[in-house]
Amino acid sequence: MSAPATPARLRAVPGAIGRFVRAQPLGGIALIVLTLFVLAGLLAPLVAPYDPLEQFRRDILDGPSARFLLGTDDLGRDVLSRSLHGARTSLLIGVVTTAVSLVLGTTIGVISGYAGRGVDIVLQRVMDAVQAIPGIVLLLFIAVILGPSVRNTIIALTVVITPSFNRIARGETLRVREERYVEAARATGAGTGRILSRHILPNIVAPVFTLASLIFAGVIIAESALSFLGIGAPPPTPSWGLMLSEGVRYVERAPWLIVVPAILLSLAVFSLNLLGDALRDHLDPRLQHATFAESRRWWRPRPPARLAPGLARAAEELDATEPTDRRPD
Repeated sequence: MSAPATPARLRAVPGAIGRFVRAQPLGGIALIVLTLFVLAGLLAPLVAPYDPLEQFRRDILDGPSARFLLGTDDLGRDVLSRSLHGARTSLLIGVVTTAVSLVLGTTIGVISGYAGRGVDIVLQRVMDAVQAIPGIVLLLFIAVILGPSVRNTIIALTVVITPSFNRIARGETLRVREERYVEAARATGAGTGRILSRHILPNIVAPVFTLASLIFAGVIIAESALSFLGIGAPPPTPSWGLMLSEGVRYVERAPWLIVVPAILLSLAVFSLNLLGDALRDHLDPRLQHATFAESRRWWRPRPPARLAPGLARAAEELDATEPTDRRPD
C-alpha cells in the first residue's frame, strides 16, 4: 500500500513549488534567478562562446564588444565564457559543501539528540571543539595546510560548516522526541529506526532546509574569498573569486574584470538570502499564511491524529496514567 506514496509525492512537488511562488513572490523571483544560474553553470560548455582557457593574445584587456560581449582579461580570455564556467565552479563547491555538511551535521545532531547522555556528550564535545576556533581562522588554517584545489576547498568548508547543522538538528530532535506521539510510538514497540524516519526527521526538515539555503550563500562567499586569497580554486580554474583576484590589478584600466564577477556573486548571494527568508516564512508555523498546510502537503510529517489506532490508544493511556498535581484555583 505504501509503494505509490513516493511517486505521488514527487508529482505533488511542482504544485508545492507553484504555491510557494504565489505565497512568496520575492522568494519566487529568487528561485527563478538561482535556476538561471544553475542552468548557466550546467550548460556552460554549450552556451559559452569560447573556451574559458583560450587566450586571444591580440585582444588583451579589450573592452566589451560584439566579439567579446563582456570584454577580455589580462591574458586575452573571454570574460563571459569565464563567468559562465565560474558559476559552474562556485555553484558546484556550494552544492557539494552544503549537501555534505547537511548530511553529516544532521546525522550527528539527530543521533546526539535522540541517543542521550553518553553519546550526546562525546559527539557534542567534538562539535564544541570545532566551534571553539573562530570559523575564519579554522577555514584559513585547513585551506593552507591542504593546499589550493577544489576538493580541498570543499573539505575545509565542510569541516567549518558541519557544526551549524549539528546544532539545529540536535535542538529540534530534543524537542520532537518529547512530543506525545513519539512517546506513543515507543509505547507500541516502534523501533528507533522507525521513530527516526517517521517522526523525528520529517519534523526537522523545515529548519534544516532553511538553514541550508542561508549556508549555501555563505559557502559561495567563503569560496570566493579563498580563491581571491589564492588558497581556493587554483589558476587557471574559472571561479568568480579568482576572477576578482586577477582583475583587481587592472581595476582602473579594465573595470569590467571586477564588475562582472562582483555583480554575479552579489546577485547569487542576495537571491539565496531572499530564498532562505522566504522558506523560513513559508515553513515556520508561527509565520505561516493561510495556505501553509496546503503548500507543504507533499512533505509534511504525519500528524498524531492520522497515526495508527494503536498509537492513539497508547497516547490516551499515557494521559490517563500521568499524575495530576495541579492545585485548585
